Amino acid sequence: MHIADKLYVAFDYTLTLDSGKEVDSSSEGQPLGFITGSGQIIPGLEKAMMGMTVGDSLNISVEPDDAYGQINPALFQDVPRTQFPGDLELQPGMTFQAQGPQGPMVINIKEIKDDDTVTIDLNHPLTGKRLHFNVNIVEVREPTAEELSGLSSGCNCGCSTEEQANCGTKGSCCQ
Repeated sequence: MHIADKLYVAFDYTLTLDSGKEVDSSSEGQPLGFITGSGQIIPGLEKAMMGMTVGDSLNISVEPDDAYGQINPALFQDVPRTQFPGDLELQPGMTFQAQGPQGPMVINIKEIKDDDTVTIDLNHPLTGKRLHFNVNIVEVREPTAEELSGLSSGCNCGCSTEEQANCGTKGSCCQ
């Protein structure tokens, strides 16, 4: 069976950046599963896998516009230094995980302006980057009723229906 719309696909993968740095991979024996056409993975990766079948392997490069989008300067925010643990020496590039309105989010320290102000970057950590995937398709089949019931009519991001048109493609759909 070839990968087509509305099928369940499971694949092993390794994700690297242009530098060759590995940033993510599936755990051995635990492929990533999704239903095509549901917006569960980045669009460029899904599009490149269409037509593949079990046992196929491919190296796929996905440009930012088909992954997490371009960096959005509106997602840089100045926050009080008091929002961070007082005993921690903050440095640009440090990352923290916080609970946001749509669930967990990564906060990147962009700049330390002064003793009282820190500029944070709320863009997805992979925003603006070309992504390189080495994928191996391990399963392609019709989804079960349970898998289909797990899909919602939206992306569960808390955005309006109109904003969800960009969900998963611009770093945050509520832009």
